[in-house]
Amino acid sequence: MRGDAPASAPARHLWVYPAEAFRVSHGVNEGDPISEAAQLVFEDIYMLSPGAAPEQLALSMAPRREGAFAGSYDRMDGAPAPIFLDSLLTFMAPDGNTLEALIFVELEPQSGHIAQVWLHPFGPLTEKTPYTLVKADTDAPEARLAAAAMVAFTRGTHITLADGRQTPIEALQPGDMVLTRDSGPQPLRWIGLKTLRATGPFAPITIAPGVLNNEHALVVSPGHRLFIYQRTDGLGTGRKELLIKAELLVNGTTVTQEPGGFVDYFQLLFDKHEIIYAEGIAAESLFLDRQTRPGLPNEVAERLAADHLAGSTRNAHEVKSTELGTKSGDTVQTLRRLSAY
Repeated sequence: MRGDAPASAPARHLWVYPAEAFRVSHGVNEGDPISEAAQLVFEDIYMLSPGAAPEQLALSMAPRREGAFAGSYDRMDGAPAPIFLDSLLTFMAPDGNTLEALIFVELEPQSGHIAQVWLHPFGPLTEKTPYTLVKADTDAPEARLAAAAMVAFTRGTHITLADGRQTPIEALQPGDMVLTRDSGPQPLRWIGLKTLRATGPFAPITIAPGVLNNEHALVVSPGHRLFIYQRTDGLGTGRKELLIKAELLVNGTTVTQEPGGFVDYFQLLFDKHEIIYAEGIAAESLFLDRQTRPGLPNEVAERLAADHLAGSTRNAHEVKSTELGTKSGDTVQTLRRLSAY
Protein backbone atom coordinates (compact mmCIF):
# COMPACT_ATOMS: atom_id res chain seq x y z
CA MET A 1 0.00 0.00 0.00
CA ARG A 2 1.21 3.52 -0.67
CA GLY A 3 1.62 6.12 2.04
CA ASP A 4 3.36 6.12 5.37
CA ALA A 5 1.15 3.68 7.22
CA PRO A 6 3.13 0.84 8.76
CA ALA A 7 2.18 -2.66 7.79
CA SER A 8 1.38 -3.47 11.41
CA ALA A 9 -1.34 -0.83 11.62
CA PRO A 10 -4.79 -2.43 11.34
CA ALA A 11 -7.02 -1.25 8.52
CA ARG A 12 -10.19 0.65 9.34
CA HIS A 13 -13.19 -0.18 7.16
CA LEU A 14 -15.46 2.77 6.42
CA TRP A 15 -18.65 3.05 4.39
CA VAL A 16 -18.39 6.07 2.11
CA TYR A 17 -20.29 7.69 -0.75
CA PRO A 18 -18.55 9.17 -3.78
CA ALA A 19 -19.08 12.92 -3.92
CA GLU A 20 -21.22 12.60 -7.05
CA ALA A 21 -23.86 10.77 -5.01
CA PHE A 22 -24.47 13.79 -2.75
CA ARG A 23 -25.18 17.01 -4.66
CA VAL A 24 -26.52 20.49 -3.96
CA SER A 25 -30.23 20.53 -4.83
CA HIS A 26 -30.73 24.18 -3.90
CA GLY A 27 -28.24 26.93 -3.16
CA VAL A 28 -25.17 28.76 -4.44
CA ASN A 29 -23.45 25.58 -5.67
CA GLU A 30 -26.61 24.04 -7.13
CA GLY A 31 -25.82 20.86 -9.05
CA ASP A 32 -22.31 20.52 -7.65
CA PRO A 33 -21.24 17.43 -5.68
CA ILE A 34 -19.99 17.68 -2.12
CA SER A 35 -16.35 18.76 -2.02
CA GLU A 36 -13.53 19.79 0.30
CA ALA A 37 -14.44 22.39 2.90
CA ALA A 38 -12.80 25.31 1.09
CA GLN A 39 -15.28 24.95 -1.80
CA LEU A 40 -18.47 24.68 0.27
CA VAL A 41 -21.12 27.32 1.02
CA PHE A 42 -23.18 27.28 4.21
CA GLU A 43 -26.96 26.92 3.81
CA ASP A 44 -26.57 24.97 0.56
CA ILE A 45 -29.02 22.06 0.58
CA TYR A 46 -27.83 18.59 -0.42
CA MET A 47 -29.71 15.45 -1.41
CA LEU A 48 -28.64 11.85 -1.89
CA SER A 49 -28.92 10.65 -5.49
CA PRO A 50 -31.59 7.99 -6.12
CA GLY A 51 -30.14 4.50 -5.93
CA ALA A 52 -26.83 5.70 -4.50
CA ALA A 53 -24.98 2.94 -2.67
CA PRO A 54 -22.01 3.32 -0.31
CA GLU A 55 -18.65 1.72 -0.98
CA GLN A 56 -16.36 0.19 1.61
CA LEU A 57 -12.83 1.54 2.01
CA ALA A 58 -10.05 -0.12 3.99
CA LEU A 59 -8.21 2.87 5.37
CA SER A 60 -4.78 2.97 6.99
CA MET A 61 -3.81 6.30 8.48
CA ALA A 62 -0.45 7.96 9.13
CA PRO A 63 0.31 11.39 10.60
CA ARG A 64 1.14 14.31 8.36
CA ARG A 65 2.29 17.90 8.81
CA GLU A 66 -0.16 20.55 9.98
CA GLY A 67 -2.28 18.06 11.90
CA ALA A 68 -3.84 16.45 8.84
CA PHE A 69 -3.67 12.76 8.07
CA ALA A 70 -2.18 10.89 5.17
CA GLY A 71 -2.71 7.28 4.33
CA SER A 72 -4.09 4.99 1.71
CA TYR A 73 -7.22 3.06 1.01
CA ASP A 74 -8.06 -0.08 -0.88
CA ARG A 75 -10.98 -0.13 -3.26
CA MET A 76 -12.87 -3.38 -3.53
CA ASP A 77 -10.60 -4.21 -6.49
CA GLY A 78 -7.58 -3.78 -4.22
CA ALA A 79 -6.10 -0.71 -5.94
CA PRO A 80 -4.44 1.61 -3.37
CA ALA A 81 -4.36 5.39 -3.46
CA PRO A 82 -3.30 8.19 -1.08
CA ILE A 83 -6.13 9.86 0.80
CA PHE A 84 -6.37 12.79 3.22
CA LEU A 85 -8.85 13.69 5.93
CA ASP A 86 -10.17 17.14 5.02
CA SER A 87 -12.98 18.17 7.36
CA LEU A 88 -15.94 17.35 9.57
CA LEU A 89 -19.25 18.63 8.18
CA THR A 90 -22.53 19.12 10.01
CA PHE A 91 -25.87 19.00 8.18
CA MET A 92 -29.38 19.69 9.47
CA ALA A 93 -32.35 17.59 8.38
CA PRO A 94 -35.92 18.96 8.12
CA ASP A 95 -36.84 17.43 11.51
CA GLY A 96 -34.12 19.49 13.20
CA ASN A 97 -31.75 16.59 13.79
CA THR A 98 -28.12 17.06 12.81
CA LEU A 99 -25.93 14.65 10.88
CA GLU A 100 -22.14 14.74 10.90
CA ALA A 101 -19.93 13.47 8.09
CA LEU A 102 -16.23 13.32 7.34
CA ILE A 103 -14.78 14.42 4.01
CA PHE A 104 -11.86 12.43 2.61
CA VAL A 105 -9.93 13.65 -0.44
CA GLU A 106 -8.16 11.18 -2.71
CA LEU A 107 -5.15 12.43 -4.65
CA GLU A 108 -3.53 11.20 -7.82
CA PRO A 109 -0.27 9.59 -6.65
CA GLN A 110 1.85 11.17 -9.37
CA SER A 111 0.37 14.63 -9.91
CA GLY A 112 -1.07 15.29 -6.46
CA HIS A 113 -4.30 16.54 -8.05
CA ILE A 114 -7.68 15.68 -6.53
CA ALA A 115 -8.95 12.44 -8.01
CA GLN A 116 -12.03 11.80 -5.85
CA VAL A 117 -13.85 13.16 -2.82
CA TRP A 118 -15.53 10.73 -0.41
CA LEU A 119 -18.27 11.36 2.17
CA HIS A 120 -18.40 9.24 5.34
CA PRO A 121 -21.66 10.00 7.21
CA PHE A 122 -22.03 9.20 10.91
CA GLY A 123 -25.64 8.23 10.38
CA PRO A 124 -27.94 6.98 7.64
CA LEU A 125 -28.56 9.16 4.59
CA THR A 126 -31.99 8.77 3.03
CA GLU A 127 -33.18 9.65 -0.45
CA LYS A 128 -35.54 12.60 -0.99
CA THR A 129 -34.36 14.19 2.28
CA PRO A 130 -32.82 17.69 2.10
CA TYR A 131 -29.69 18.17 4.22
CA THR A 132 -28.64 21.77 4.91
CA LEU A 133 -24.93 22.40 5.44
CA VAL A 134 -24.54 24.36 8.69
CA LYS A 135 -20.92 23.81 9.75
CA ALA A 136 -17.52 22.79 8.38
CA ASP A 137 -14.71 22.05 10.84
CA THR A 138 -11.19 21.77 9.43
CA ASP A 139 -9.41 22.19 12.76
CA ALA A 140 -9.99 18.83 14.41
CA PRO A 141 -11.71 16.25 12.20
CA GLU A 142 -9.15 13.71 13.46
CA ALA A 143 -10.76 13.75 16.90
CA ARG A 144 -14.13 12.73 15.44
CA LEU A 145 -12.53 9.92 13.45
CA ALA A 146 -10.73 8.83 16.61
CA ALA A 147 -14.00 8.73 18.54
CA ALA A 148 -15.52 6.45 15.92
CA ALA A 149 -12.44 4.21 15.89
CA MET A 150 -12.24 3.79 19.67
CA VAL A 151 -13.57 0.47 20.93
CA ALA A 152 -15.66 1.10 24.00
CA PHE A 153 -17.82 -0.43 26.70
CA THR A 154 -20.94 1.20 28.12
CA ARG A 155 -21.81 2.28 31.64
CA GLY A 156 -22.56 -0.64 33.95
CA THR A 157 -20.35 -3.18 32.16
CA HIS A 158 -18.69 -5.51 34.69
CA ILE A 159 -14.92 -5.89 34.19
CA THR A 160 -13.01 -8.81 35.75
CA LEU A 161 -10.24 -7.65 38.09
CA ALA A 162 -7.05 -9.56 38.88
CA ASP A 163 -8.60 -11.03 42.05
CA GLY A 164 -11.67 -12.26 40.17
CA ARG A 165 -14.07 -9.56 41.32
CA GLN A 166 -16.52 -8.10 38.80
CA THR A 167 -16.45 -4.30 38.96
CA PRO A 168 -18.64 -1.81 37.06
CA ILE A 169 -16.48 -0.03 34.53
CA GLU A 170 -17.38 3.43 35.84
CA ALA A 171 -15.86 2.47 39.24
CA LEU A 172 -12.43 1.67 37.78
CA GLN A 173 -9.44 3.94 38.38
CA PRO A 174 -6.00 4.12 36.73
CA GLY A 175 -3.72 1.69 38.54
CA ASP A 176 -6.43 -0.91 39.18
CA MET A 177 -5.21 -4.42 38.37
CA VAL A 178 -7.33 -6.01 35.64
CA LEU A 179 -7.21 -9.64 34.52
CA THR A 180 -5.98 -10.07 30.94
CA ARG A 181 -5.95 -13.22 28.83
CA ASP A 182 -2.34 -13.05 27.65
CA SER A 183 -0.48 -11.01 30.26
CA GLY A 184 -2.17 -11.93 33.53
CA PRO A 185 -2.94 -9.06 35.95
CA GLN A 186 -2.16 -5.69 34.35
CA PRO A 187 -2.52 -2.13 35.67
CA LEU A 188 -5.09 0.07 33.98
CA ARG A 189 -3.21 3.08 32.60
CA TRP A 190 -6.06 5.29 31.41
CA ILE A 191 -9.85 5.27 31.33
CA GLY A 192 -11.71 7.52 28.93
CA LEU A 193 -15.35 8.58 28.83
CA LYS A 194 -17.22 10.05 25.89
CA THR A 195 -20.94 10.77 25.66
CA LEU A 196 -22.11 10.47 22.06
CA ARG A 197 -25.37 10.49 20.15
CA ALA A 198 -26.28 6.82 19.65
CA THR A 199 -26.68 6.88 15.87
CA GLY A 200 -24.85 5.31 12.94
CA PRO A 201 -21.42 3.98 13.97
CA PHE A 202 -22.07 5.14 17.54
CA ALA A 203 -25.27 3.12 18.10
CA PRO A 204 -24.30 0.41 20.61
CA ILE A 205 -24.58 -3.35 20.14
CA THR A 206 -26.32 -5.38 22.87
CA ILE A 207 -25.44 -9.04 23.40
CA ALA A 208 -28.21 -10.57 25.48
CA PRO A 209 -27.50 -12.58 28.66
CA GLY A 210 -26.42 -16.16 27.99
CA VAL A 211 -25.61 -15.66 24.32
CA LEU A 212 -21.87 -16.09 24.86
CA ASN A 213 -22.17 -17.54 28.36
CA ASN A 214 -22.47 -14.04 29.80
CA GLU A 215 -24.59 -13.62 32.94
CA HIS A 216 -25.54 -10.03 32.12
CA ALA A 217 -26.04 -8.23 28.83
CA LEU A 218 -22.86 -6.85 27.26
CA VAL A 219 -23.28 -3.51 25.48
CA VAL A 220 -20.35 -2.26 23.37
CA SER A 221 -19.55 0.00 20.44
CA PRO A 222 -20.22 -1.56 17.00
CA GLY A 223 -16.55 -1.89 16.06
CA HIS A 224 -15.54 -3.45 19.37
CA ARG A 225 -13.86 -6.77 18.67
CA LEU A 226 -14.58 -9.86 20.74
CA PHE A 227 -11.99 -12.62 21.09
CA ILE A 228 -12.99 -16.13 20.06
CA TYR A 229 -10.80 -19.23 20.37
CA GLN A 230 -11.88 -21.96 17.96
CA ARG A 231 -11.40 -25.55 19.04
CA THR A 232 -11.52 -26.41 15.34
CA ASP A 233 -11.08 -24.12 12.34
CA GLY A 234 -14.75 -24.14 11.44
CA LEU A 235 -14.61 -20.81 9.62
CA GLY A 236 -11.67 -21.85 7.46
CA THR A 237 -9.53 -18.88 8.47
CA GLY A 238 -6.39 -20.88 9.16
CA ARG A 239 -6.26 -19.45 12.69
CA LYS A 240 -7.75 -20.64 15.95
CA GLU A 241 -7.60 -17.20 17.55
CA LEU A 242 -10.20 -14.83 16.09
CA LEU A 243 -11.29 -11.25 16.62
CA ILE A 244 -14.79 -10.37 15.43
CA LYS A 245 -16.55 -7.02 15.56
CA ALA A 246 -19.73 -6.94 17.61
CA GLU A 247 -21.66 -5.45 14.69
CA LEU A 248 -21.08 -8.63 12.67
CA LEU A 249 -22.96 -10.65 15.29
CA VAL A 250 -26.22 -8.71 15.00
CA ASN A 251 -29.11 -11.09 14.31
CA GLY A 252 -32.08 -8.99 15.41
CA THR A 253 -32.94 -11.23 18.35
CA THR A 254 -30.14 -12.11 20.77
CA VAL A 255 -27.70 -9.54 19.41
CA THR A 256 -29.25 -6.20 18.51
CA GLN A 257 -28.45 -2.61 17.61
CA GLU A 258 -30.95 0.05 18.62
CA PRO A 259 -30.05 3.66 17.79
CA GLY A 260 -31.50 6.58 19.67
CA GLY A 261 -30.66 8.94 22.50
CA PHE A 262 -27.16 9.22 23.91
CA VAL A 263 -24.66 6.66 25.17
CA ASP A 264 -21.73 6.85 27.60
CA TYR A 265 -18.73 5.06 26.12
CA PHE A 266 -15.77 4.04 28.30
CA GLN A 267 -12.34 3.19 26.87
CA LEU A 268 -9.75 1.16 28.79
CA LEU A 269 -6.06 1.52 27.95
CA PHE A 270 -3.19 -0.66 29.15
CA ASP A 271 0.57 -0.73 28.51
CA LYS A 272 -0.24 -2.68 25.35
CA HIS A 273 -3.27 -3.99 23.51
CA GLU A 274 -4.87 -6.64 25.73
CA ILE A 275 -7.78 -9.04 25.82
CA ILE A 276 -9.81 -8.51 28.99
CA TYR A 277 -13.08 -9.93 30.31
CA ALA A 278 -16.30 -7.91 30.19
CA GLU A 279 -19.38 -9.66 31.56
CA GLY A 280 -17.25 -12.80 31.22
CA ILE A 281 -16.75 -12.30 27.47
CA ALA A 282 -13.21 -11.93 26.15
CA ALA A 283 -12.97 -8.52 24.45
CA GLU A 284 -10.21 -6.19 23.36
CA SER A 285 -8.98 -3.14 25.19
CA LEU A 286 -8.36 0.11 23.34
CA PHE A 287 -5.74 -0.24 20.60
CA LEU A 288 -3.61 2.88 20.38
CA ASP A 289 -2.75 3.67 16.77
CA ARG A 290 -2.72 6.66 14.44
CA GLN A 291 -6.50 6.64 14.17
CA THR A 292 -7.30 6.56 17.89
CA ARG A 293 -4.37 8.66 19.15
CA PRO A 294 -6.07 12.09 18.61
CA GLY A 295 -8.70 11.07 21.16
CA LEU A 296 -6.18 10.59 23.98
CA PRO A 297 -4.20 13.00 26.16
CA ASN A 298 -0.83 13.64 24.50
CA GLU A 299 1.25 12.42 27.44
CA VAL A 300 -0.61 9.10 27.52
CA ALA A 301 -0.44 8.56 23.78
CA GLU A 302 3.27 9.33 23.52
CA ARG A 303 4.20 7.04 26.41
CA LEU A 304 2.29 4.01 25.18
CA ALA A 305 2.34 4.29 21.37
CA ALA A 306 5.42 2.14 20.73
CA ASP A 307 4.20 -0.79 22.83
CA HIS A 308 0.80 -0.82 21.18
CA LEU A 309 2.20 -1.31 17.69
CA ALA A 310 3.48 -4.64 19.01
CA GLY A 311 0.19 -5.52 20.71
CA SER A 312 -0.66 -8.93 22.09
CA THR A 313 -3.42 -9.64 19.53
CA ARG A 314 -1.27 -9.23 16.42
CA ASN A 315 -1.49 -12.97 15.64
CA ALA A 316 -5.27 -13.19 15.96
CA HIS A 317 -7.25 -13.20 12.73
CA GLU A 318 -9.89 -10.49 12.35
CA VAL A 319 -13.00 -12.04 10.84
CA LYS A 320 -14.42 -10.09 7.89
CA SER A 321 -18.07 -9.97 6.88
CA THR A 322 -17.20 -11.76 3.63
CA GLU A 323 -15.96 -14.76 5.62
CA LEU A 324 -19.33 -15.02 7.34
CA GLY A 325 -21.48 -14.42 4.27
CA THR A 326 -21.16 -17.94 2.96
CA LYS A 327 -21.85 -19.59 6.30
CA SER A 328 -25.35 -20.83 7.01
CA GLY A 329 -27.19 -20.15 10.24
CA ASP A 330 -26.70 -17.63 13.00
CA THR A 331 -23.13 -16.35 13.29
CA VAL A 332 -23.44 -16.22 17.07
CA GLN A 333 -24.47 -19.87 17.29
CA THR A 334 -21.71 -20.88 14.88
CA LEU A 335 -19.04 -19.15 16.94
CA ARG A 336 -20.45 -20.47 20.19
CA ARG A 337 -20.31 -24.00 18.81
CA LEU A 338 -16.73 -23.60 17.59
CA SER A 339 -15.37 -21.76 20.60
CA ALA A 340 -13.94 -23.07 23.82
CA TYR A 341 -15.92 -21.00 26.29
